[in-house]
Amino acid sequence: MQDEQILQRIETNPEVLVGKPVIRGTRLSVQFILNLLGHGESIESILQEYDYINREDIQACLLFANRVLDDNMFMPLAKSA
Repeated sequence: MQDEQILQRIETNPEVLVGKPVIRGTRLSVQFILNLLGHGESIESILQEYDYINREDIQACLLFANRVLDDNMFMPLAKSA
């Protein structure tokens, strides 16, 4: 499956979580899924807990985050003395 097809699983709607990017048809935000993964939850445990999403939804969250980071410019902060 190509990136664009996978990314269609993510939507933003001002009426759902104030427009945060979510897995389409859910109230699970990309940020929430990334936070779970970042805190050591496995994909399998997330899929068990939220049985209405699938592996491609989690992949879409990761691809979405990558796109957001790729589209932003980051400036290093000056090191304080």
